Amino acid sequence: MSVLAREAGAREAGAREAGAPAPRVVGGRVLRVGRGAVSLRVRGRTVAVTVLLLAALVLVVGTTLTTGDFPLTVGEVLRALTGNDTGAADFVVNTLRMPRVLTAVFVGASLAVSGAILQSLTRNPLGSPDIIGFTNGSAVGALVVIVLLHGSMTQIALGALAGGLATALAVHLLMIGRGLQGFRLVVIGVGVSALLLAVNSYLITRATFQEALEAQAWLIGSLGNRTWIHADAVGLALAVLLPPALLLSRRLAMVEMGDLTATALGVNVRRTRTALLIIGVALAAFATAVTGPIWFIALAAPQVVRRLTGSPAPALLSSALMGAVLLALSDLVVQRAFAPALLPVGTATGALGGTYLIWLLITESRKSRA
Repeated sequence: MSVLAREAGAREAGAREAGAPAPRVVGGRVLRVGRGAVSLRVRGRTVAVTVLLLAALVLVVGTTLTTGDFPLTVGEVLRALTGNDTGAADFVVNTLRMPRVLTAVFVGASLAVSGAILQSLTRNPLGSPDIIGFTNGSAVGALVVIVLLHGSMTQIALGALAGGLATALAVHLLMIGRGLQGFRLVVIGVGVSALLLAVNSYLITRATFQEALEAQAWLIGSLGNRTWIHADAVGLALAVLLPPALLLSRRLAMVEMGDLTATALGVNVRRTRTALLIIGVALAAFATAVTGPIWFIALAAPQVVRRLTGSPAPALLSSALMGAVLLALSDLVVQRAFAPALLPVGTATGALGGTYLIWLLITESRKSRA
């Protein structure tokens, strides 16, 4: 062990004596490729949970494609997907159902990965983009385009993306010179979120009746009328941003152990945090730009995965699958259980999210008293 590592270990021990959280050790089996040039830590329980989530996602997507007002068999769906059916099944599957369910899968995965990254960076289960203001920032950007610029759907999406990124920049500027500490980031983010919520309310009061209806429909969060354009946009964003997030996941786990430990292990903490913060915010902004604000997924999916896997480290791939399953399943429920009413999926996730948040706050309060 190097002198730097020993000194860091001593400092971390002192921090633990002072009441700071202790670094967590991640277990599992290490797989090495190319004579050890590339190594990957694999935990059997995490792999099992990931496989089960993938199976659940296939089941939910299959159920979505085969059920509804126009029920289809699995064979009809497969023929439509492979281009061997040009009749009604092709229209139902490729025009109505497939774009919507893929949008749900990609948005849910993007929000869950964003939540996992931000919760790890802040070391706080409340550090998700919908709690610390990034989602409300995207909403402000979209409302500016709807109310003031009277823009198209594409322009609304770009406005939401710009709003989310601008909010992240504002939070970063407010923290310059103070360090990216988890509790401080959450507190500042909550304050910024409250301010942005007031801006949203003001913009709606300045809108015409039709603009207010359009804005309110977007603010609820919906997967209705989503086409291949929406699915392709958020799918491309996920394809670009998820690989670097996975590559940085090991460093993210080290940063979560503590700055001193991460530095002793050779991690550039500041650069790693900045890169992961950009990835997390961009994922949340792209997802919100496509569907509007959808609550609960980014907050709950990473925490549910941690409890299922029993892993102290952030499992980004499992979190992505969990987010995809939760949002696709929520959309399936609101489509089938409340038909023929067109209930936005944001109402379902919001109700679940409120219940989960109450439980989380009670649990954290009991831990702090203990």
